Amino acid sequence: MPNAIVAAGLSKTYDVKVREPGIAGALAALARPRYRQVRAVQDVSFSIESGDAVAFLGPNGAGKTTTLKMLTGLLFPSGGSAQVAGCDPWTGGNAFRRRIAFVLGNKQQLLWDLPPEETFRLNRAIYGVSAADFASRRSELVTLLALGEIVDKPTRQLSLGERMKCELAAALLHQPEVLFLDEPTLGLDLEAQQTIRDFLGTYRERHGATILLTSHYMADVTALASRVLIINRGRLLYDGELAALVARIAPIKRIELVLSEPASRSRLAEYGTVAHYAPPSATLEVPRETATAASARLLADLAVADLSIQDPPIEEVIRIAFGEGENG
Repeated sequence: MPNAIVAAGLSKTYDVKVREPGIAGALAALARPRYRQVRAVQDVSFSIESGDAVAFLGPNGAGKTTTLKMLTGLLFPSGGSAQVAGCDPWTGGNAFRRRIAFVLGNKQQLLWDLPPEETFRLNRAIYGVSAADFASRRSELVTLLALGEIVDKPTRQLSLGERMKCELAAALLHQPEVLFLDEPTLGLDLEAQQTIRDFLGTYRERHGATILLTSHYMADVTALASRVLIINRGRLLYDGELAALVARIAPIKRIELVLSEPASRSRLAEYGTVAHYAPPSATLEVPRETATAASARLLADLAVADLSIQDPPIEEVIRIAFGEGENG
């Protein structure tokens, strides 16, 4: 498969004015301004094949949104290059913009006092979508996102979840090849989050769209992407499969137990580290390679009503990965 996104040594440095506090500092900054350089993104390189969905993760201020803005042509890089959907993001013009969509969970394009339908029609004109294509795509998006009862209501009367669904529909009416999604479920309730995830998964399957997603919700990551990019302090720390990251950073498994007859904490400790014990439930941590054998011993030796083997929570794994970046 060809690459839909290629970033080669992308870097972005800002000059930030340095100012001492107080009136004297303000006057000095006017008379003799001083600047310091802030490296928002440093030598980031990766490629994503057409049709793949990849999660781009990092703490606040890590460089995620800056990278997305460079890849979508909104920011010029200080160094490096990129190709997105076969185009240079900064010189591709309208042909490039017709091949991508950039959705930010904390920004909106919907017209506040008008119904979403008006934004749909405005985008049809902006992107030059034919009447027939607009009708079929609008019908598909309205059906997938269950927008039938809300597209004619003023945007200000819609809930946050309803607005986000309409934002996605408006962004996808020109059927872009590459979707850049920056926190698309930010602030939504659990039901709305799941609706957005289901929709994005279905849309990708139907149209072979490429997705680069940022999110602080690990459920978004596990539902939509098997590969993750981790960035911290502007540097790319990890590029690979989520499962491989879990195995490298958290070389343990968790055995979740429900006992039908009581057992002492010290007895459970014979099988692994007791991470939690609130009879009849217990959680043991064991080395990944011994999890199956430890489970077999537990089933043979104790009165076990239920047993499951789990990886540590993804949130914990990602937090450890961020910590590695801080220490590095």
